[in-house]
Amino acid sequence: MTELSDDQLFAELRKIDTPTITNVVATYPKNPLCLGLYNPWTENWYTDTSIRCMYPEMGAIIGYAVTCVYGLPDPNYSGRLSFMDVVDALDAMKKPTILVIQQKWPPELMNKAGLAGEMMTTSMQAVGCVGLLSNGPSRDVDAIRRMKFQMLLSGVTAGHGEMAVQSVNAPVSVGGMDVAPGELIHMDENGAVKFPAQHARAVLKNAQAMLADEADKLEKMRKAKSAAEIRAINSGGTYGAKKG
Repeated sequence: MTELSDDQLFAELRKIDTPTITNVVATYPKNPLCLGLYNPWTENWYTDTSIRCMYPEMGAIIGYAVTCVYGLPDPNYSGRLSFMDVVDALDAMKKPTILVIQQKWPPELMNKAGLAGEMMTTSMQAVGCVGLLSNGPSRDVDAIRRMKFQMLLSGVTAGHGEMAVQSVNAPVSVGGMDVAPGELIHMDENGAVKFPAQHARAVLKNAQAMLADEADKLEKMRKAKSAAEIRAINSGGTYGAKKG
């Protein structure tokens, strides 16, 4: 079988929902199809309920993580970094990219900083960025919807005050998920999950196998008429223990 190119690989991964990706990455460590890349409960490898998808109709996206931190201007650090440093980092990363912004504001501002609007997003999209993941709000969601650019955010607000870039391509934590630059992020209306890029082909192969197995079981479940039949369908399958 011919090995998929990166473009083909990502196209196939976009056909799969994010929960299935999490199942393969770490959710079911006793399942033969699960890669067990993280301890599912103790490691921060997927997002929590503080993040919501702005455009669920878009479906899944995947990209290499570029990270940055935004907050209030610091007079001791003023002018060292700017949004153009973020754009340069997006431009330098393998494509496609997803920008992960950790917003660090005082508590009274955390829900008021509408960070990435149409101008920022257009600049990001021009250098191969396909989505944004952030623990704070953004704005211009009506205009960005027309751009086919996915955003997973804490919410939406209309404005912001003066702001500054505190770091670029340093590890961040957003919505309960720790992200390092260059990791792959897969996200849809269910949230986001990350995994090391070198596992992408194994994630795809196992996710496709898991979906096929689930489809077979779902077809049988829909015809089942008793608890005994459901038990028999589920035994030793996708959600069962490893054999041997």
